[in-house]
Amino acid sequence: MDRMIYTAMTGAKHILEQQATTAHNLANATSTGFKAQVDSFRAVPVISEGLPTRAFVVDATVGADFNPGAIQATNRDLDVAIQGKGWLVVQRADGSEGYTRNGSLKVSENGLLQTASGLTVMGDGGPISIPPDVTISIAKDGTISSVSNSTLPGPSNAIGRLKLVNPPEAELTRAADGLFVTKNGSAEVDANVSVVSGALEGSNVNVVEAMVSMISLARQFETQMKLVQSAENNANKASQLLSMN
Repeated sequence: MDRMIYTAMTGAKHILEQQATTAHNLANATSTGFKAQVDSFRAVPVISEGLPTRAFVVDATVGADFNPGAIQATNRDLDVAIQGKGWLVVQRADGSEGYTRNGSLKVSENGLLQTASGLTVMGDGGPISIPPDVTISIAKDGTISSVSNSTLPGPSNAIGRLKLVNPPEAELTRAADGLFVTKNGSAEVDANVSVVSGALEGSNVNVVEAMVSMISLARQFETQMKLVQSAENNANKASQLLSMN
């Protein structure tokens, strides 16, 4: 069979992977703080005794689009959005640090500050405990203050500060749980990172661009399939010619 079929199949395989990535991005178009996944591929020429006329497609990198999403006001005390570059630090299931832009927070039954999915939010000195029956406010620098509901108006007490970091984007990778991690496992606190209280950051997925990409990928896949059919037709005609001889 013509070797062209192997070249076409590598292209079709990676087009399917790109379609899966685009579908994943579309599914998270409304997810708070989601960063679109980006797949990158490159062509590698086939080295053989023949002419260098064919190339295989291989994975180059799998990264993310770190551009910030739109900030939407919610007027909820426990909602925060990162302004500009930076990340919130949370504790992953294995105890290591993870980074997220999803600032939809809550207080657990044990008084720990957590994300909406139940991950513990880390402060400068560890997990943050919220006293019962208080009103919470979060300052621009991540400082969390409380006022007792039983003595309104009352004094404001600082109870902790969100751990805000800004590691180099080149060192960030998306883990299987959807959180970002660094290669060395941790990042230093960055005092320049600020938050907006009472707001959330939306997904940075461009829905229109993603839909156009899906249509384009579908057409590219059809082209690859036509190449496979052409290779099969060429092989059948060659077999007919050989049988006549």
